[in-house]
Amino acid sequence: MPRKTKATKRTVKAKVSDQRTCPRLRISLRDGLILGPGKVELLEAIEQEGSISGAARTMGMSYRRAWLLVDALNRMFDAPAVITSPGGAHGGGAEITELGKDVAAAYRRIEKRANVAIREELGPLSKDID
Repeated sequence: MPRKTKATKRTVKAKVSDQRTCPRLRISLRDGLILGPGKVELLEAIEQEGSISGAARTMGMSYRRAWLLVDALNRMFDAPAVITSPGGAHGGGAEITELGKDVAAAYRRIEKRANVAIREELGPLSKDID
């Protein structure tokens, strides 16, 4: 069986359409905490995989890095975006809260609006912007 590479693991990123020009938005929130594409992709991967470790594997990142991003996400808002259950005989897991789902959905809506604005403003200036 061929070994998977990071490029094949990044299935979550497929949500960004085949647009040539797309923004990589970073939204600065309180205390210098930043919501960006990596954290949103991680939320989506946790929802898909049901665990932080599974999401980290899917995204090709270390568990520690994923855990630090989850911790930052949970400190950004008044309620947690991700809740975890401890491991053990029956295994642990992670779940995206309604807030986490709302955050990811809001970010994706903002991203779509930014894409429209980019095409409207820069499209007439460049043939590479569709």
